Parts: sequence; structure tokens; C-alpha cells
Amino acid sequence: MGVGKTLAKSLVPAAVMIAPQVTAGFVREILERAIDGFGPLSGAAEAAEKRLSEAHGDVDQAIHDLIEGHVRVAGAQGFATNVGGFATLLLTMPANISGLAILQCRQVAGIAHLRGYDLDDRRVRNAVLACLLGEDTLAALVEKGSLPSTPMAIATAAVHDPELDRQVASLVTTELLARLTGRRMIIGFGRRTPLLGGGLGAVSDAFWTYRVGRYADRELLDRRPSHAR
Repeated sequence: MGVGKTLAKSLVPAAVMIAPQVTAGFVREILERAIDGFGPLSGAAEAAEKRLSEAHGDVDQAIHDLIEGHVRVAGAQGFATNVGGFATLLLTMPANISGLAILQCRQVAGIAHLRGYDLDDRRVRNAVLACLLGEDTLAALVEKGSLPSTPMAIATAAVHDPELDRQVASLVTTELLARLTGRRMIIGFGRRTPLLGGGLGAVSDAFWTYRVGRYADRELLDRRPSHAR
């Protein structure tokens, strides 16, 4: 896991004090909104279908474009929520967590939809959340027994395990807070110079969104009927 990430995880309680609304229940609500859409934000399936139409039915191209689009938006929101001075940290951290989680959930759910998964299925929704953990973190959690298996296996399990809803959301909450707290240890220095802080935030958010998208692309194998491929 690395010394930096271990230290970040030890600071999660402090991050929760900064952003107390970031809980497992809040993460589950973010997932629901990212998939179903709200306000001007279209749902994950609708956004994915638009990309598919633009790609003339080429699923692989649509997924590529979906990832690239979310990476760009993640970079923009990362800049916006980190461009202020150091004093704005307490105000922007919750917004950054929420915005990034929504984008990444919407991105992964869109990939799942294009690969033939039913986004109304609770198993699939748990798999979407699990992808946010990232490949390395998820592998370590599976090895420790904290999670039963990979996102693909969770999505295609024989039955839905209600306990897994709470378990996955709790782990994702801890990971998001650890990731952002660890990143703030670096960006905090840059925030003394506003534009530098914004640039670091943009690169960091874009990088993690890209990694999550590429992992979901590799992990969620095609389940569409053969005639639809």
C-alpha cells in the first residue's frame, strides 16, 4: 500500500471531522444519483448511450470517449476546488469528494451499461462502487478477506448479498477520504500559490478518474448477447 497511503489512512478520522457528511450512506446516495441522474446531470446509461451513438455503435470507442470525457471534467472540477488559498480548504474538501465520487461512479456505471450490465441490479451497483477502490487496493482487500471478490464476480454473483451493500460503501468511503487526505498533504503546499494548487488538484483528479475508468474497462467483461456485439 505504501507509506504515504498508510499515513493518509491514519488521517481519515481527521478528514471525517472536516467533511462529516461523507459517510457510507452518503456514498450510496452519490452512487444512486450518478446512475439515475439529477438536475442537469443525465444518468449514466443516457450518457453512455450518447457516446455510443457518437461512436456509431462501436462500444470500445464509446468507452474510450466516455473515460476521456469524465477525465476532462474531473480535471476541471479538481482545478476549481483547489484554486483558492489554503484558508478555503475546509470549504472545498467536501465539494471535491462529492464531485469526484459522482464523476467516477457515473463513468464506471456507463462502462457497465455499455458492456451489458443491468444498472438497476444491486449486485451491479455494488460492483460499480467497488471499482472506485482501484485495482491494487481492491486486490489487497480481497486477499485480507475484507471483500469476497472482484467487481466482475460481485456483479455476476448468483444472489445479491444485502450485507455487501454496507460493506462496499464503507470501504469506498474510507478509500475516498484516505486518497483525498493524502493528496491534500501535497496540494496543501501548493495552495499557498492559488494557481499551483489548482493545477495539482486538476492533475490528481484527472489521474485517479482515468485509472478508475481503465480498471473498470478491463474488469467488467462483456455480457451483451453475442448478436449485439
